[in-house]
Amino acid sequence: MKKWLFITGIIAILIAGGYLVLSFYAVKFIQAQVQKAIGPGFTITQIKVKATHLSINGIRFEDPRTKQNFLQIEEMRIYPDLTSFLKKRLQIRELMILKPSFFFYRTREGVFVGPWVSIKKEEKSEEAPGKEEKKEGEAIPIKIDRLRIEKGSIDFDDMKAGETPGQIRLREVDLEIKNIGYPLVSSRSPIELKGKMKWKAKEGEIVTKGWIDLKTSDMETSLKIREVELKVFEPYYRKKVSAEIESGHLNMDAHIAIKKRVIDTTGKLEVADLHVKEEGTIFYIPAKTLLSRLKDKGNRVEVQFHVKGNLDDPRFKLQEIFLMRIGIGLAEAIGLPIKAVGESLFEGSGKGPEGLAEGLRSIEELLKKKEKKR
Repeated sequence: MKKWLFITGIIAILIAGGYLVLSFYAVKFIQAQVQKAIGPGFTITQIKVKATHLSINGIRFEDPRTKQNFLQIEEMRIYPDLTSFLKKRLQIRELMILKPSFFFYRTREGVFVGPWVSIKKEEKSEEAPGKEEKKEGEAIPIKIDRLRIEKGSIDFDDMKAGETPGQIRLREVDLEIKNIGYPLVSSRSPIELKGKMKWKAKEGEIVTKGWIDLKTSDMETSLKIREVELKVFEPYYRKKVSAEIESGHLNMDAHIAIKKRVIDTTGKLEVADLHVKEEGTIFYIPAKTLLSRLKDKGNRVEVQFHVKGNLDDPRFKLQEIFLMRIGIGLAEAIGLPIKAVGESLFEGSGKGPEGLAEGLRSIEELLKKKEKKR
């Protein structure tokens, strides 16, 4: 019996030793690939080769042209597959990113700018086409089983939102994506994201779960928003709201599907604890009328919505149509005669956001007439 225990112990030691040796050489191989990938604007404070993973500390990206800081990562841990260095493909069991900070923005022309600044495009223009193709051919395929982000933060400034830029601030972001390959191939990658959306001292919650095809951008996800302050979205709804919304929060449950650039979104949105000055309108509904109707509903109203359209169609303006659907749903939810007069109002009023806007303005005029009669 003691003999078998001794033999088992020796085997266990050999297996453990082999694991450590394989891990060491695998992370050495990954370290070389990471160093090759570092380009202008990227800096790394320290790279440590540990027994089971590669630890990269103090990652930072600054646009060399504008000196804008787009990315900071406290630590990145790469856990390789033990046999990846023997293959022609780099296999990573897990890529963990700890406490990253991302910043990006959208210009007034609708161009997104961030850590992906197109530095490579400038480099390509200086090289011969043949040389570029050769480099692409030599690229080593990468497979990541799981990507995790813990305690991240995302700052997004949207110059296109309106006169006042939109500002989205996400904190305590946890993200998990599985089944990632590069070069990209069409496949479903499960995705889950949790975070808190900030507005001054207030924090709401946002959760999304589903799958995404990283090559085609097709996706199917659920989206939950809880107690997010309405003022966060003020730059987006300002053109449809002339009354001053002082405070209030929203909850939303939605199902988002995108296939071949066609988006199909259904869900419900709840507005609660709304405080508005009585002067002006909200989605063409007089603020005074809206507030009086909300009192009967406990200052809480739920709106159903459905938006579908081709994202590549210049006539389909997602933000405009979504806001109009919310406006119509709001009128219905508080009992305005939109169903009774809606068909006659919207029929022949045109297609798209312009037609819907005309219909809602007609409701506004109808309500004003009723006020005058009183």
